[in-house]
Amino acid sequence: MKIYLAGPLFTRAELDFNNEIAWQLRLRHHEVFLPQEHEQKPPDATARSIFNCDRGGVMWADIVVANMDGSDPDSGTCWECGFANAKNKPVILYRTDIRREEDFGPFNLMLHQSADASLDCRGMGTARIGVELCNAITRIMP
Repeated sequence: MKIYLAGPLFTRAELDFNNEIAWQLRLRHHEVFLPQEHEQKPPDATARSIFNCDRGGVMWADIVVANMDGSDPDSGTCWECGFANAKNKPVILYRTDIRREEDFGPFNLMLHQSADASLDCRGMGTARIGVELCNAITRIMP
């Protein structure tokens, strides 16, 4: 399965987490487009080059898997999910954030309601998250 792995990528912790989740998916024989591996880096990167790269990644993918951590999930990740939905590509949302939705209200209801699956991965290590994501992919795209 070709997976676009969406999520924030602005801190060392986010980059490392994304790498680990991508590795877990690849370990289970999925192809993964991880934006941080494909986007140009400054000073060569432009807003347009990053946008085109990521939009192309979503178009390439069969499915989008998106990290929804935070009380307000990353806006770029949200756009990627909306674009995938508009292109009739399945979307799986997952959260590792220990805060419950009831602590701050549900994250964007348009994302939540348009997703094909939404996983609560609080307290799970990356290996378990990989298993749960693969199980969800299999349920959606047998």
